Amino acid sequence: MGFLKICVLRRNACTALCFWRNQIVEKPLVRKITTTSARSTVMPAWVIDKYGNNEVLRFTQNMMIPMIHYPNEVVIKVHAASINPIDVNMRSGYGATALNMKRDPLHIRIKGEEFPLTLGRDVSGVVMECGLDVKYFKPGDEVSHKPKSLTHTQAASLPYVALTAWSAINKVGGLNDKNCRGKRVLILGASGGVGTFAIQVMKAWDAHVTAVCSQDASELVRKLGADDVIDYKSGNMEEQLKSFKPFDFILDNVGGSTETWALNFLKKWSGATYVTLVTPFLLNMDRLGIADGMLQTGVTVGSKTLKHFWQGVHYRWAFFMASGPYLDDIAELVDAGKIQPVIEKTFPFSKVPEAFLKVERGHARGKTVIKVV
Repeated sequence: MGFLKICVLRRNACTALCFWRNQIVEKPLVRKITTTSARSTVMPAWVIDKYGNNEVLRFTQNMMIPMIHYPNEVVIKVHAASINPIDVNMRSGYGATALNMKRDPLHIRIKGEEFPLTLGRDVSGVVMECGLDVKYFKPGDEVSHKPKSLTHTQAASLPYVALTAWSAINKVGGLNDKNCRGKRVLILGASGGVGTFAIQVMKAWDAHVTAVCSQDASELVRKLGADDVIDYKSGNMEEQLKSFKPFDFILDNVGGSTETWALNFLKKWSGATYVTLVTPFLLNMDRLGIADGMLQTGVTVGSKTLKHFWQGVHYRWAFFMASGPYLDDIAELVDAGKIQPVIEKTFPFSKVPEAFLKVERGHARGKTVIKVV
């Protein structure tokens, strides 16, 4: 995996991944321009030179240190990073069409010029350099005001899964700390990174949470606050859910066949919502190209939304959504002790391929983190 010891991040794109933002730093109108010394122009990194299985991961000592190209970017020295399932998928080429369009919207580059490519969503570290337009951070900030109660290793485990869950629950699902009390919530795939975070947010907002996971993860989700736990391996899920009262909100981290029956357990004609995080959006673009892929995606989500609307429930897709203000809200919950990072295993920087294999095997119990420094 391409976890760099130092990385460049744009504020508008990467605040959500790395920055815990809560204050504005006064900056002079004119700032000094510094250059990196010759002995510090390269750094160690894990990269890929082509898409494929775990063998494509390559360690190098000679990756060029990123430079600031735009005034809204910062350079961060990475202390810790975490691996998400999407990183494993992207190692194999998932989402390449959309990401290449973002990197090269005018199609100037030749196919394959994105390599060597670094992967990864989450980091925690120290700000080294800021672009001229950056107002919220200054050099020396510790991951720009991350929760004070967390170490870098803990902080690196949260942003991507936290903002993905927050997007699904709050932005798409419409739930918040003022309207969630007493709501009945069902979380499918509750023991992974997104699921363990979602349980804690829902309980912080006084919802009643039913968590679906395997038996060996039941103790973990109960400790996080789940009121009821269903073992999906112990019998037919539909039969088990028939003994429960209908739900106001369902968060689906599993996908596949679950959406064919899960919406039957929502309260009809009450505004109840099913939100899935498993969508064909990037896959459609990889398979059909940008235009046709987006068209197919629109047709799919539109038809499903209308179908379930006439049945008295809401069907929605959700995605990771970058947001500095949302991270501020999450940081407050963390420092208040209402949310804790759930880390299953930590690997040293030298063992990144092993960490990838761990995530690729699935059945996560929280997050997998890489300790870089």
